[in-house]
Order: sequence, then structure tokens, then C-alpha cells
Amino acid sequence: MVREHYRITSPFTHHSLFMDLFLYFRARNWPVVAGYALFISMMAIGYFYNVTFVQLGLKDLGERVLGLPATAVTQQMALLALLTSLVALAVGFGMQRRGWSTHFLRKLQLALLVVVVQTGLTAVAPHVASQTQFLLWIIVCSLALGVGVPATFSLTVDLIPVRDRGYAAAAITAVAYFAAAAFPGSWQIEPFSRLMLLIMVPGVLALAVLVGLGSSGRTFVAVWLAELAQNHKRPQFGHGRFLRGGSGRIDRRFLGFVGLIFAIFFVDSLGFLRIVDTPILVDGAWQAVTQTPRLIIAVTHVIAALVAGVLYSYLNERHLFYWIFGLFALTHLSYTFRVWLLPQTTVAALGTPMLYATAVSLYTVVNFALWADLSTPQTVSRNTAVGVAFSGWAATFLSTALAIQWQTRGVPLDEHLRLVQALALLFLLGMLLLAIRPLKWGVKP
Repeated sequence: MVREHYRITSPFTHHSLFMDLFLYFRARNWPVVAGYALFISMMAIGYFYNVTFVQLGLKDLGERVLGLPATAVTQQMALLALLTSLVALAVGFGMQRRGWSTHFLRKLQLALLVVVVQTGLTAVAPHVASQTQFLLWIIVCSLALGVGVPATFSLTVDLIPVRDRGYAAAAITAVAYFAAAAFPGSWQIEPFSRLMLLIMVPGVLALAVLVGLGSSGRTFVAVWLAELAQNHKRPQFGHGRFLRGGSGRIDRRFLGFVGLIFAIFFVDSLGFLRIVDTPILVDGAWQAVTQTPRLIIAVTHVIAALVAGVLYSYLNERHLFYWIFGLFALTHLSYTFRVWLLPQTTVAALGTPMLYATAVSLYTVVNFALWADLSTPQTVSRNTAVGVAFSGWAATFLSTALAIQWQTRGVPLDEHLRLVQALALLFLLGMLLLAIRPLKWGVKP
């Protein structure tokens, strides 16, 4: 029996300081409540895996463990970005054509396949012993990540109501970044692998049980999953808040969002990869010997993510981009100014890393929630593949490759940061220009 959902006039006209989640609690609609927990836990673990094990661990594996030249690691990271993006696009468009965008159980099955492969890759990564094995690892990882992007992000329309997507994205961001900042004491492949296996093995077992029971059709889990599979048909879930015309098509407006997020991920990773390779910038912060500085940064991530969730829920998309990404550019500019103007003995102060953590949390929340809110249930797999794979993955790992290449060529730290700061400032000026003369999104402001 399908449980009755609470009724509101429109998902956008009912404003409250409370999440819709609390209404589901009061109604004892446990399938939807469990759906929140499932989505947030899956996405938080996945993002933690990507920003630690993949982005930092693979760099360590290639350079320190295998002794590969930085140029070779650059090529492998670029290959990872390209293959992941291509596979995600192929799978996303394929899911839309086959009708899997609205097939909840099929998406869970794909997600299970992905995490099984990723768990195996995580276990064998420290034992990779040659460049050929490293290349093979990269290819298999790209295939898994490419399938995972549209399969997991498209679950948004099944599990998270439109009004709560900013809050859910905030929870994902807070959990992932808190863990990334607080727990890994050493950015090396071996401790990364051990930590991830402690998290992923129980997660794989739990998801396997869920999918197995859900596929049997004779358990309460199957009944719950059947209820969740109907959510995308309900207005609280199905119609993204930034849709125009209800089609969820890829148009100039959508591509404009893709370009904006690509720029911000590219600039961020281009600077951060050089920062983490500079001891005076990380020894008192992300790589501090004591736990306290790391906890301060972790808590900053949490607070910033919660603020970003509120902003996302109550601002329209234009003002959201003005404030969120304008703040990012200002923060990055502040970081580079501090590096240039203060002596090296004071660079490791926590103020600037906390500002950096704030900006990163803000735009990460937007990336997690935006693409489903530009989609219909029928187009969500395609749109998340285009948005997340191109804007997030391609930008992050192409800029990672470029940062490694600049460092290999002997580009000094101050020049590297000056180039990143110039890009950030150019982006900020572009945002200010749009604030003065708004971009034509195809609709009236």
C-alpha cells in the first residue's frame, strides 16, 4: 500500500524554516525517511572517496610508490577525466533512451555494481606495481565512475523532495569534507586504502542486502522500494525548481550553468593541488601534526555547508551564482594575497584555510543539488551526466593534470598562484558584469 504523502499547494510556495523531512517524520512515512538516509550516505561516501583516494591517493601512487615522472602521472589523470566523462555521457544518454532514469531499482542495481568494482579497486591499489597496471587500474576506475555518476545522481528525483535538495546536499558536503579534513593523517595511498575499505565494505554489504531484498518482491524492503519508486511521479519530487517550461532539455541556459561550474572546479583544483604540495601552506592546517587544526577546518566545512544549504533553498539561481561563486573568487583571491604578502612563518595560520574551506563547501552544495533541479525524471540521468561529469570530473582532473605539469616544468609557487588568482579574478569580474548587465537566460528576471 502506498503511503499518503502530505499535500502542499506547490513545492515552491510553502516556505518554512523546517525541512520537509520533519513532515515525513511526523507522518511516519518511513520509506521516504529511509530514502533520505540512503541517498545522503551513498553520496557522502562517494564524494569522500573521490576527493581523497582518487584525487590525492592516485597522485601519491604514481609519483611516490611507482616512481613515475610527473608527466606520466599527468597523462594518467587526464585519461581518468576523459574516460570518466565519456562513459558518464554514454551511460546517461543510454539510461534516458532505455527509460532507466525513472527505474528506481535499476539505478540501485547499477550503483551496487559500481561500489563493488570500486571496493575491489581500492583493495588492490596499494599493490599496483607497474605503469601498465596503473594504466589498467585507471581505465577500470573510469568505467566504474562513469557509470556511477548518472546512476547515483539521478536517484535524487526518487529520494529527495525538491524543497529539501539544498539541505540534503549540505549534509552530503558536511559529512564528506568533515571526514576528508579530520581523519586522513597522511595523504598516501596505503592509509587512504585502509580507511576507505573500513567504510566501503560495510556499505557494499548493506547495499547488496537492500538490492537483494528489494528485488525479491516478498519483503517489507521490497514494499518500501516500490513506494520510493513512485516518488518521481509526485510534484514534490519530480519537477526541479529551476526548470523552465518543464522539459529539462539541454539548452543555452543549461550549458551556461555547465560552464560556470566547470570554471569554478577548474580554478579550485588548479590552485589546491599546488597548495597541498607546499609544506608551509598545509603543515599548520590540513596536514597539521596535531588534530586540533584539522578539526577546526572540518567544523568550518560543516558550518559553511549548512549555510550553503539554506542559501540554495531560498535564493533563485541567478543570485545563487552571484553570491556563492563571487564569494569563492574573493576567497581564493584572499588566499593568494596572503601567500604573497605575509612572511612564510605566518602563512600556515588557520584563517585563510578556513575561508578556503567555506568557499569549497558552498559551491560543492550547489553542484550536488543543481543538476536534478534542472531536470525532469525522464532527463535527470542525461543532465547529471553532462553536468557532473563535464563540470566536476573533467574540470577537476584536467586542472589536476595541468597543475602537475606546471610544477614539473619548474613554475615557481608564486607564479603558479598568480596565474590561478588571475583566473579567479577574471571569473569574479565576469560575475560582477553579469550582476550589472544580467545574462539572457531565456526568461525574464
